[in-house]
Amino acid sequence: MCVAKGLVSIIVIITFILPQIEAQAFSPGDPAADNVSEQITQRDNTIRVDPLDNFKKYRGGFDITNKNYWSSLIFTGVYGYAIGMLCFLCGILYGVILLITKVYHHTNGGKRMKKVFPCNYKSCDALLIPLAIFLMLIAIVATGLVLVGSARFHSEAKTSVDIIIKTANKASETIHNTTEALKGMESNLMEANVNVKASSNLDSTAEKLDGASVNIETQARKNRRLINKGLKLVFVTTTVIMCLNLLAVTVLSVSGVLRLRRAMYLLVVLCWLLTVLCWLFFGVYFFLEKFSSDACTALDNFQENPYNNSLSSILPCQELLKAKPVLSEFSAGIYILVNEVNANISMQTNLVLVCNPFSAPPNYTYQPENCPDNTIRIGDIPKVLKPFTCLDANDGSCDNGNFITNSEYARVETFTNSIQDLLNVYPSMEHLLECQIVKDAFSQVLVDHCKPMKKYAKMAWVGMVFLGVIMVLLIMFWTIKASHEQCYHVSDGSVEPHCEVPNSLKSRSAKEIEI
Repeated sequence: MCVAKGLVSIIVIITFILPQIEAQAFSPGDPAADNVSEQITQRDNTIRVDPLDNFKKYRGGFDITNKNYWSSLIFTGVYGYAIGMLCFLCGILYGVILLITKVYHHTNGGKRMKKVFPCNYKSCDALLIPLAIFLMLIAIVATGLVLVGSARFHSEAKTSVDIIIKTANKASETIHNTTEALKGMESNLMEANVNVKASSNLDSTAEKLDGASVNIETQARKNRRLINKGLKLVFVTTTVIMCLNLLAVTVLSVSGVLRLRRAMYLLVVLCWLLTVLCWLFFGVYFFLEKFSSDACTALDNFQENPYNNSLSSILPCQELLKAKPVLSEFSAGIYILVNEVNANISMQTNLVLVCNPFSAPPNYTYQPENCPDNTIRIGDIPKVLKPFTCLDANDGSCDNGNFITNSEYARVETFTNSIQDLLNVYPSMEHLLECQIVKDAFSQVLVDHCKPMKKYAKMAWVGMVFLGVIMVLLIMFWTIKASHEQCYHVSDGSVEPHCEVPNSLKSRSAKEIEI
């Protein structure tokens, strides 16, 4: 009977301690504590121009919940956006000039505006076509560089996100398992009518922990969907643009060599639009590399100090740490009460001692693997007590050495199972309060994925710059080629010059006639 009473005492202590853990772990921080907290002094490369704040410097650190951080980050790709818009405006301006030229041509009775070229048709053709084909081959190489960089960046980023989301789900599962154990204890307390207030406390704690678990799981699922959608959008758009660009450049070169003028005009316009997109995506991948660098620096700072860093706004490790002393009190309570139960058991004969899963003070470390071989787990107590339980109190068996009634045995069984369930999730709860599972996940991202992610983002934007320059040159060459063919109107292999011929060429032709 003393064993059963000792176990009931453990249950009552637990019911009063757990609400304190829950309240401290999931409540807002203490303003007083926040005021005395030390300033974040880790490395910070996020000081940048913020267009949303009148182009002042952003100094808020890595904070993905801050719109000013995102605006300053996206603005780092301004060079790509500016060059892209410049290419777009130049194309529009050139189109307007061509339109004005065409209108002028019609208003002057079909007379062509005089154009002077530094070479004749054949010599220009022999010079431009090989050069354009060479640039096409370089553009193909640059396109391959962009596709590889984009695909590998997408893969590394998606893997990193999956690791972090998996960690959030693990935290949610830990809280959920604790909640289930609390619900089981609450049900047992109500059935045993041990303490109404304790039962009410457990019910309230279980509900709040359930809410926290559902919130973590919901946020993880929502953020995973949004991040994966954004990554997929960038990757798919890049792949489509690169494939279209590869096809357009190849067909443009073929059209130019075969002198398919109308197709060449349309393909020059298409390549111009794709060039604009290339420069814009250079800006996108440039800021994605900066974001990767910011995130990895923040993760590194978190490893050094998880309780005061730029991720504190989204990872409440400081708040969880406040519950650690209460968890230590819970450990101390179990340690003391198990020792008391063992002291009572030692007065009886033929009974084994209960394993104390916690070490001696002051640490009270949870180490069930160090239990002696001649002890039993708390969850195995019912197996030991079963032979000493009388099944029917009216048949006199309780007077023949059996000292626990069937109802008392059932109560001990339910209580010890509930305690064992809590002890089973104790390591996970301890790691959660210490943010250890978050540290482990971030460490995996830092070691395995940070450098590749930054490397492939850089490969993508360098490839975009390379490709953008080549595309500008290609468009210029094929535009000159198209203007040249328009001047020397080519039809069925005949060449009819419609432009003014340079004086040097005229004099050269005259000399040839005289000879």
